[in-house]
Amino acid sequence: MAGAKYSVTFVRHGESEWNKMNLFCGWHDVGLSEEGEWDALEVSAAALKRENMHYDIAFTSCLRRANQTLEIILKELNQTNIPVRQLWRLNERHYGALTGFNKRQMADIYGEEQVQIWRRSFNIPPPAIEPSNPYYHAIKNNPRLRHINEQDFPTTETLETTMERVVPEWSDSIIPEVRAGKRVLVVAHGTSLRGLVKHIQDADIMKFNLPNSIPFIIDFDDSMKMVGNIRFLANDDTVLKAMEKVASIGK
Repeated sequence: MAGAKYSVTFVRHGESEWNKMNLFCGWHDVGLSEEGEWDALEVSAAALKRENMHYDIAFTSCLRRANQTLEIILKELNQTNIPVRQLWRLNERHYGALTGFNKRQMADIYGEEQVQIWRRSFNIPPPAIEPSNPYYHAIKNNPRLRHINEQDFPTTETLETTMERVVPEWSDSIIPEVRAGKRVLVVAHGTSLRGLVKHIQDADIMKFNLPNSIPFIIDFDDSMKMVGNIRFLANDDTVLKAMEKVASIGK
């Protein structure tokens, strides 16, 4: 693209076991469902393979569903030898006390409007998770997350507070690799990627639904400003349907 010097590929992981059950997941460490594994192979990896994409380094979160997605992609691309950096700051947003509960059930209890505010507002968090939550200890004691400092370990988050951890990681860890000329792949989660896109675009994306599994590429100029539009590696109709599916979840 004219004016573009760098580009970064992003992938949002596919369906997890809890997505399948319509549960708020956040920092609970569940794996991909069979459909999620299929999408990683037949949607994510297939699209990257068609474009003959090659990478020098990959970044992902510390959560299993993102790691599984990345592993499937790299295996299919025959690029398992590249370095992979797991960064907890790329984790999904922490859904606080909603963790483990059915989205439809929470809408029935608190009201559709309140749940949508918690899900989609920029800075209104759900209630914090308490030790009485059945998944509290599984999250706190997850070996993948034990290296996180106590003061950094969230009990609930918004898009705003998720961005407060994601954006510095983008600036400090990912951009230097891009500037060094490396071909970079980032595999993460809906809210962490929405936060990055919001930062990169400097735009209101509160109603922007990022499709699962469809890779997208963002081009940058020499100063790491975005050039052109987000490029999804799928036709417009497929992207639109995937966005509508994300928007309908929990209704």
